[in-house]
Amino acid sequence: MNIGLENETEYKQELEKLKIELEGFQNIFNSMSEPYVRIDQELRFSYVNDAACALLGTPAEKLCTMKITDFLDVIPLSNQEESSLRGKPKDGERQMIQLHTGDLKQIEFIPVGAATNDEQMYRLEDVTLEVSASREKNTSRQMFLDIFDTSIESIVLFDSSGIIMEVNHAFIQVLGIPKREIVGKNMLDFISPDYKKYWVQSLGKVFEVSTFKGEVEMIIRDEPYHFTFSISPTVANNLYMSVFRRLTESNLIEKRLETSERIFAELFDQSMDAIIFWNDDGIIFRVNHSACKIFESTRKEMIGSYIWKYVYSNNQHFEQMMETFERDTQVRGELLYKMPNDQIKLLELTAKKHEGDGYNVTIFRNVSERWLIEKELRDSEKKFRKIFEGTLDGLILWKHEGFKDINEAGQEILEISKDRLLSFTVKEFIEKIPGNAIDLNAHIENVYKHEVFSSIIPIKFEDGRVKHIEFLTRKNVYSGLNLSIFRDVSKNLEMQAQIRKSDTLNVVGELAAGIAHEIRNPMTALKGFIQLLEDGVEGDFSTYFHVITSEIKRIETIITEFLVLAKPQALKIVKQDVHTILRETLELLAAQALLENIQFDTYFEQAELPVLCEANQLKQVFINIVKNALEVMPDGGSVRIQTRRCSGQYVCISITDQGMGISSEKLKKLGEPFYTTKDRGTGLGLMVSYKIIEEHKGYIDVESVVDRGTSFHIYLPSEP
Repeated sequence: MNIGLENETEYKQELEKLKIELEGFQNIFNSMSEPYVRIDQELRFSYVNDAACALLGTPAEKLCTMKITDFLDVIPLSNQEESSLRGKPKDGERQMIQLHTGDLKQIEFIPVGAATNDEQMYRLEDVTLEVSASREKNTSRQMFLDIFDTSIESIVLFDSSGIIMEVNHAFIQVLGIPKREIVGKNMLDFISPDYKKYWVQSLGKVFEVSTFKGEVEMIIRDEPYHFTFSISPTVANNLYMSVFRRLTESNLIEKRLETSERIFAELFDQSMDAIIFWNDDGIIFRVNHSACKIFESTRKEMIGSYIWKYVYSNNQHFEQMMETFERDTQVRGELLYKMPNDQIKLLELTAKKHEGDGYNVTIFRNVSERWLIEKELRDSEKKFRKIFEGTLDGLILWKHEGFKDINEAGQEILEISKDRLLSFTVKEFIEKIPGNAIDLNAHIENVYKHEVFSSIIPIKFEDGRVKHIEFLTRKNVYSGLNLSIFRDVSKNLEMQAQIRKSDTLNVVGELAAGIAHEIRNPMTALKGFIQLLEDGVEGDFSTYFHVITSEIKRIETIITEFLVLAKPQALKIVKQDVHTILRETLELLAAQALLENIQFDTYFEQAELPVLCEANQLKQVFINIVKNALEVMPDGGSVRIQTRRCSGQYVCISITDQGMGISSEKLKKLGEPFYTTKDRGTGLGLMVSYKIIEEHKGYIDVESVVDRGTSFHIYLPSEP
């Protein structure tokens, strides 16, 4: 009894499991995008999915009460067709069905799997659009074939290689050859050798213009015949269609005459030269537009008038030209003509007599305009020459092969004579000093690329001097001559740099005044309390107090330097010996130099070198620069200190180290606020030094070579 209950429970569980799986399969079946139906032996719908309901336009509940024949009995069918429809649809069979809305659809029944329990599963495919398109395509093809074969024009269909695929009856009649001897051959087999190249070129132009028209010669039974033709592509079949029309001899002659007349009329009326036809009596009967323009008259005014009425004076030169014309039947020369508006023009003419044809022709050209242009060009050249020679900027005319001209200002800027410059090619001049080659070649390359280019190039001279020259070059594509306008902007660049540095100093000075004022008072308090702590704290903290005290002193030094920048100093300028100040400075730094294994080498030009200065501030400058020199020489060496008088106006103090040197990019930034090459530097030392020397009416110049060392040249006004 218990065993029976257990079996029944397992059976129910298995049944419930199968039911769940069946529901899952039904859900999957319903969610499929393709329509599926299952038909039993009586042709009833036993199952349909959602896609089938949508295709048949009927809900599932209703479909399950219907037969497939409810949709198939659409139109009367033959007995054979009826018998097939009374059974199940055949594999892949297409049937016309009618929905309850009245719409007709062409459906293909595709069986899925084998029949089970006398029921068959079908996948339905709607091929209505496909059948309709196929029907329209067949209809269009038939219509094309009907027009193609009955057309009176000769039509040929051929593929991209020229193989003839089809011809119509008219083309067969024109060639007089059976169709079997035409189809399969190449179009070039019928084209005359002289036209084969033209035919191939015509095919190449078809896709550019859609339909190409032309004229071709074909060889038919060893005889040449001329045809006009048009070629167009038939995209659907990847074929070409060409329509031919035969030209008779009279057609050819008429066409050539029309072409010749059209060409003559176009050339005659569009010619830039004045052309006049006149008879043996000298009466004008045909003129072109240029003749009316030159003679300042209308066609109506000129036709019927006498050819020579415009001649300004019938002098001996005119009579000689007339004698030559009568004797040689042609003449060429120049005459003055007076226009109806009293304007005098010099015209060049060529006249020719055609006695047998009863007409003469004269061609005129207005050379007075040419002379006027030449005069304007000469005047323009004079103006250009005045500007060229008088401008303050340098000007050079050049082409790739060499230089053509340079003005005086250019010779002064480049420090080279005109004759010497013109003796060089551009390449020779550039390579004369290799250091200039990269920038100059880059400038020329950009000129050829952009036609107009501007750049500032540092030009190095043979003696080592450098000028910063701004070049603006314009490429002339017509004459081939390029124009370079250039000027020396070295002083401008220096002035701009000084202005920027001065502006920066002013800003930093204002900032320094505020910072120094706010920091100095708290620093004084801190210093006092540190001293009290040092005396009152037990234990050995001397190292810490020493560090704190030294750092506070360092902050005080920075504040002091800030104050130097913050406001102008009241200088007590007196006459001092610069050598004395230097010696005192070197004595102060001797101990540090000894520790660093560095020697001071002094080279003083004379015993005393007096300058007007404030000794303490000048000493501060020397200390800053010499200390910098000591700090950049960790492996020892020597610092050279040299003095000399320069041009009687300045005294130069040079301090040269043997450190790693400074790159040109970093060298430009020296003296800027907070810029330093040292790890723990503030950048204020050099800035203060620059400001002190500037207040002494002097300046500092720095030279440096990487891996060799740096030289600071301090220039101070000398005491007379």
